[in-house]
Amino acid sequence: MDSTKEKFKTFLYSRGLKFTPERRFVLEEAFIIHDHFEAEDLLLSIRRHNRRVSRGTVYRTLDLLVESGLVRKVAFIDKHTHYEHVYGHDHHEHLICLECGRVIEFYREELENSLQDVCRKNNFNIKSHKMEVLGYCKDCDHKKP
Repeated sequence: MDSTKEKFKTFLYSRGLKFTPERRFVLEEAFIIHDHFEAEDLLLSIRRHNRRVSRGTVYRTLDLLVESGLVRKVAFIDKHTHYEHVYGHDHHEHLICLECGRVIEFYREELENSLQDVCRKNNFNIKSHKMEVLGYCKDCDHKKP
């Protein structure tokens, strides 16, 4: 967690912002959660630990965490924005069930290599990417007529 805090501090200072106790609470809680989470989930989790942080601070800090590359925004089918911490974790993509909302994470080196190849051929400097494949998991697919 120390390297995560240092990376976030460096990012904030480069923007002329301070590493406040409230921003620290949001950072720490976001990295305690090991699943996808919504901003409201994060706010409730922070408050359960008797820490006082406003809803606005949570949302603004999440935006800063995304901009810093520590957290990734993942939009799922329920129309809510979900987040996941990515710093120190392997990159992955998502399969999302349209029926039950189940999320299956996966990684394929061939897919990553193909994407790099496409970018190279188009003189495109890639900074990040995310893939969400929508469909039906095996349980829900069997329920369909």
